[in-house]
Amino acid sequence: MTESDPRSLLLVHAHPDDEVTGTGATMAHYVAEGARVTLVTCTLGEEGEIHVPALAQLEAKQADQLGGWRIAELERACAALGVTDHRFLGGAGRYRDSGMMGLETNRHPRCFWQADLDQAAGYLLEIMREVRPQVMITYDDNGFYGHPDHIMSHRVAMRAAELAGADAPAKIYFTAMPRSVLENGIEAFRGLDDNPFADVERVEDLPFGHPDDEIAARIDGTDQYEKKVAAMRAHATQIPDNSWLYGIAGDFGGEFMGVEYFTLAKGTRGEVGGPHGWESDLFSGLFATDRR
Repeated sequence: MTESDPRSLLLVHAHPDDEVTGTGATMAHYVAEGARVTLVTCTLGEEGEIHVPALAQLEAKQADQLGGWRIAELERACAALGVTDHRFLGGAGRYRDSGMMGLETNRHPRCFWQADLDQAAGYLLEIMREVRPQVMITYDDNGFYGHPDHIMSHRVAMRAAELAGADAPAKIYFTAMPRSVLENGIEAFRGLDDNPFADVERVEDLPFGHPDDEIAARIDGTDQYEKKVAAMRAHATQIPDNSWLYGIAGDFGGEFMGVEYFTLAKGTRGEVGGPHGWESDLFSGLFATDRR
């Protein structure tokens, strides 16, 4: 935070690129407004797929160097978003990517899924006491879609907030997606060759999605969506050039890419509006006057 802007936002994500897909527009939005934005990434993403053929040998089963490459990708993504304060939980390489649920990689002795909860939370607690965020963003208890590292990120973030006492964030949000938005997306992509929802018959079949009345906040970062797209392109090993995400960016611009949603896990809603009664500012209600 700065003397001119006391707002401090802390985000806890599992792997490099998670910060962009779920919260990139929100991060860029608050950076542009002058708030302090701190990103904590819990692993290097060593088990990720590689979509750049020339880098295929970096994979875990060969050179096992993908994690180091993704450090540089994350640096470029943060630069695109304007984020200058980024940390790896416990330092780069402290915790290893666990891979998808049920894989042998879940049992690696250094994987995040096997981390001691209080020790990991202690690393985050140090950061929390330094930056003193009023607002924290992480995942729900299912890690949004069930990945073990996302679930552990949730557990670590919530345990750190518990340990922080008076230094804990006043409001904690979880990344979310309203079912109405998913339904609109399914319809918008119907008939397209690169349809990410081709096998989805009902929105309820997806491993994520919240009823609209569970959503607490909608952050409109449509004026920042080009920064989000640039940050996505920085994660080239994970998001290929032909990804459907770029199709959304090209076809719908900021309408889909620049708007992000959250549920409220801790704290009291501030000022709400619109047909759904959602907040438009994560810091609403935390300061005596409307800063805008």
